[in-house]
Amino acid sequence: MKKERKPESFLQKPSYPGGPKALRKFLSEQIRYPEAAKAKKIEGTVRVRMDIDFHGHVIGTKVLTGLGYGCDEEAQRIVKLLKFQIPKLRKIRATFHKTINIHFHYPKTKHKAPPSQQVNYSITKSIPTEDQQDEKKDQGDTYNYTISF
Repeated sequence: MKKERKPESFLQKPSYPGGPKALRKFLSEQIRYPEAAKAKKIEGTVRVRMDIDFHGHVIGTKVLTGLGYGCDEEAQRIVKLLKFQIPKLRKIRATFHKTINIHFHYPKTKHKAPPSQQVNYSITKSIPTEDQQDEKKDQGDTYNYTISF
């Protein structure tokens, strides 16, 4: 008979559905670079501490280290959109605290691709002269290709 193992901690920590990759994907899809930060070309990381209730909702946020220029408010807005999974808490209503880093990178301008070269070709059926017609009857039609850049 195998003995059941007890969990390492009495309360299990909240986790984002899908794991860290899903969390990063959600953050990158939701982030909107503030106009004031674009104008000043501000880049960096905003560190936000969040409070998670026993349902998995973010109920409070606090900026620990910020950038300003609207980045702090944007980071708080994104964090408040998060919904975490909470394992059974054994009828305990606990509030969890978690710290997250939101990275702001200046949006790169897309370079225009160089104009692509086009290949034009034409198929022309060559018409043999009367002398060549007798010789060419066995060989079939002849095609010439012209490629211009």
